[in-house]
Amino acid sequence: MTRTPKNVRLSYSALAITLLALPFVLQFGLGRGWVRIIDLALLYSMLALGLNIVVGYAGLLDLGYIAFYAMGAYVYALLNSPQFGLHWPVWVVLPLGAACAGLFGVLLGTPTLRLRGDYLAIVTLGFGEIIRIFLNNLNEPINITNGPQGISLIDPIHIGTFSFSHNHTQWLPGLTGPVQYYYLFLAITLLIMWVALRLQHSRVGRAWAAIREDELAAAASGIALRNYKLLAFAMGATFGGLAGGLFAGFQGFVSPESFNLMESVMILCMIVLGGMGNVFGVVLGALILTAFPEALRMIGQWQLNQFGRVVVDPNNFRMLLFGMALVVMMLLRPAGLWPSRRHHREYAGERS
Repeated sequence: MTRTPKNVRLSYSALAITLLALPFVLQFGLGRGWVRIIDLALLYSMLALGLNIVVGYAGLLDLGYIAFYAMGAYVYALLNSPQFGLHWPVWVVLPLGAACAGLFGVLLGTPTLRLRGDYLAIVTLGFGEIIRIFLNNLNEPINITNGPQGISLIDPIHIGTFSFSHNHTQWLPGLTGPVQYYYLFLAITLLIMWVALRLQHSRVGRAWAAIREDELAAAASGIALRNYKLLAFAMGATFGGLAGGLFAGFQGFVSPESFNLMESVMILCMIVLGGMGNVFGVVLGALILTAFPEALRMIGQWQLNQFGRVVVDPNNFRMLLFGMALVVMMLLRPAGLWPSRRHHREYAGERS
């Protein structure tokens, strides 16, 4: 039986302490708003991990992934809001939303098995837009989704009598609602990371890698392309649906405009920036692309205050810096900040 080196154990312990103390440090140092940003970063991490199964593991370019996020969010919203007067328990609604998204993932994957590359991207992009428009117009003749106005007053996530919307607790005043959500999202993110790592190093993960590298060679080796592609779509969609349900309970409001094409593109950017195929790189990319634009927002506000007048719109200035940073990053690290070993070797071979 091998023992973990002492320096590795110390590193894990320091990381655990940092993760546990992070929301309190942010809350008292930078304000409660930054705790909500980290909460959203963890939700995006779940989404990026799900999309990484489809894009990073199986090599299937999906630009409509946000549709599964929307399905999970609307399943939670419809079953836990005054819209239908239903208030189902979370332990039923969240798995139901994830299962619904997984089913639609299979339905999307079935007719697209023969498509590759750009053609697959176009079809999945259309699927994402169809779902958004469908939710936007499903208020007539029967009002189901409340159309573009969205669904509000959604019940917060609660486990038994404990609700994550409490602003404080009697025994620890600093444990506000966003901090409580942080620990819930962190636990679920770590669970999804564990599942993704187990999949990557399993026979299923090796089959996905073979399909990504060469479908013809994989089929000649006896790999059932149809089954493994559908499994990739289903697994990725399930994680997206779960994240959508958590988002609805966290935000308390959902509308079709929260699930547009730019969200899908942003999640794909998280994977490419962090390191396609690497679980830890994907999470790193999600954290950076969620927190970095907010930091640039402060820079944009600073330049506005310095000049005393609107020289450049703060939001446009923020996105300009954001785009420039992405371009520079792709030039210097095309494989991502923390790529998988396979992708790192591929890019190193191309540049040599």
